[in-house]
Amino acid sequence: MIILGIDPGTKITGYGIIEKSNTTLSNITYGEIKIGRGDSLAACLKTIHDRLTAIIAEWKPDAVAIEDIFYGKNVQSLIKQGQARGVAILTAPQSNIPIYEYTPLEIKKAVVGYGRAEKSQVQFMVKAILKLPELPPADASDALAAAICHSNFLKLGSL
Repeated sequence: MIILGIDPGTKITGYGIIEKSNTTLSNITYGEIKIGRGDSLAACLKTIHDRLTAIIAEWKPDAVAIEDIFYGKNVQSLIKQGQARGVAILTAPQSNIPIYEYTPLEIKKAVVGYGRAEKSQVQFMVKAILKLPELPPADASDALAAAICHSNFLKLGSL
């Protein structure tokens, strides 16, 4: 099973693709979709859509795992994150791929064993679980963590 994990954001959207074969997890690829400074929101969302569509076309994942929005104090940031998340959610069904959401607490618990883990702890555990030669960038690490979480839980109902 090939799983695409997505950590949505309007400035940086992380993605990571893993393969689950029996009980073994292996990294396929990961990266970050970085948006140009000064780009309009519409241009940002189009870039996210276009890049995720290309990633899905290239790697043909069986499932997509996405991080749910976490509570924040800056309402404006949450609205923008929600818009990026909406674009990511739309991209999967356009390719007939089921999409599953996980809270940050579920993801951290699945990867680190503790739902309140720090970002650096998630990065370290993602590196260890997937036997990566170096720490992945923060947003790519969060996306890989979402994919790892899905490989552990394999929720039945998609969005």
